[in-house]
Amino acid sequence: MLYISNSICVPPPLGTALIKKMMVLAAMLLCMGGSKAYAQLDYFDEYRTFHGGLVGGLNISQVDGDNFAGYTKKGFNLGGIVYFKMDEEHIKGSLEVSYAQKGAQSKGVFIAAPGLAVTDYAVTLNYAEVPFMINYFDQHLHHFGAGFSYSRLGTKKETITFSPSQPIANLDDYPFKKSDFNFLLGANFHCWKGFFFNMRFQYSLISVRNKVPENYGRNQQFNNMWTFRLMYLFK
Repeated sequence: MLYISNSICVPPPLGTALIKKMMVLAAMLLCMGGSKAYAQLDYFDEYRTFHGGLVGGLNISQVDGDNFAGYTKKGFNLGGIVYFKMDEEHIKGSLEVSYAQKGAQSKGVFIAAPGLAVTDYAVTLNYAEVPFMINYFDQHLHHFGAGFSYSRLGTKKETITFSPSQPIANLDDYPFKKSDFNFLLGANFHCWKGFFFNMRFQYSLISVRNKVPENYGRNQQFNNMWTFRLMYLFK
C-alpha cells in the first residue's frame, strides 16, 4: 500500500537543520573573533591593484518550479577569484571563475495527479560560472557585496520515479537552458591571515527551463542556491 504525504514536501529532521545552522553560526563567530588588525594584511596597499585567491566549499540548492520545496540538493563549488581596487579605502570588485553544482533532490512524496504520485526526483546541473561582485570592506577585512553571474551548463542528470509506475518521458526533449544569469548577495568574514569564510545567495534572473512534461512541475523553473565556502587570498 502506498502512503502519500498530504504536504508537497517533507522537511528534513529538525536536528539536522539545527546542526547546520549552529555550524554556520560557529564559523561566523570564529572568523569575527579571530580577525586581527587591518594593517596586518592590507589589501588596500597603494602599490597593489589586484589580489588573487582560491575558493572551495558547498552549494545547497533547489529548483523552484519542480513541486518540491527545500534546499536539499548538495554540490561542490570550486574555483579561483581576483579582487581589484575600485577606491583607496573600502571598495573592491571581484571576478571569479568557478565550477558549481546546482539542482534539486526530493525529500518527500508529491501528488502529481489523482492516483499518481512522484516518489523520487533528482536533477544535477554542472555549471562553469563567472560571478562579478562589488564589495565593501570594513577595517577588519570583513566584506559584503552584491553582483551578477553568468553560468554555462555543462552536463545534466535527471531522474524521476512515479507510483504507480508509468512510462517516463524522454527528459532530453525538455532541456535546461545552456545559460543561467543570476543575482548575487554575499558576505565574507576574515578569519585569520588570508583566510575568509564566505556565504552567498544567488537566484536565476530568467528561467532555466521553460517546458516540462505533464505532471513534472511548472513550465518555468529557476535555480535557487546558497553557497558556503572557505576562501584564501594570497598576500
